[in-house]
Amino acid sequence: MKKAIFPGSFDPLTLGHEDIIKRATPLFDEIVIAIGVNSEKKYMFSIAERKRFVEETFKNERKVSVITYEGLTIDLCHRLKADFILRGLRNPADFEFEKAIAHTNRKLSKIETVFLLTAAGTSYISSSIVRDVIRNGGEYEKLVPDLVRVKM
Repeated sequence: MKKAIFPGSFDPLTLGHEDIIKRATPLFDEIVIAIGVNSEKKYMFSIAERKRFVEETFKNERKVSVITYEGLTIDLCHRLKADFILRGLRNPADFEFEKAIAHTNRKLSKIETVFLLTAAGTSYISSSIVRDVIRNGGEYEKLVPDLVRVKM
């Protein structure tokens, strides 16, 4: 069974995240969306809200489950018996950052990272941009899945 962990803060879930998850479902038997908790970060949305956004968006996708976690992603992979980490790439800067993490994870654990390029129509979207648009009263609705729009 091919199980992948898709880690992130998902603060909030964006159309880019949704695109990666939808395109990854044919590749894996199971995808665990793992919402990381980092006490050093200041989030716009609570962990419960972020989890609800993801759960509601993917409630009809039997291959997708949602959890929260703290600590190293490779430790989570071992606990859940996942052999893959799924990551989305928007641009060359993402690749350089993610490449170093993937090499480290493989050295420490033998877990492979699978990269999917974001669709051209969502490659400019990031959670930090969405948060900035929300803070400034902009039309964030064009950047997030429908269920996130309704709940904000």
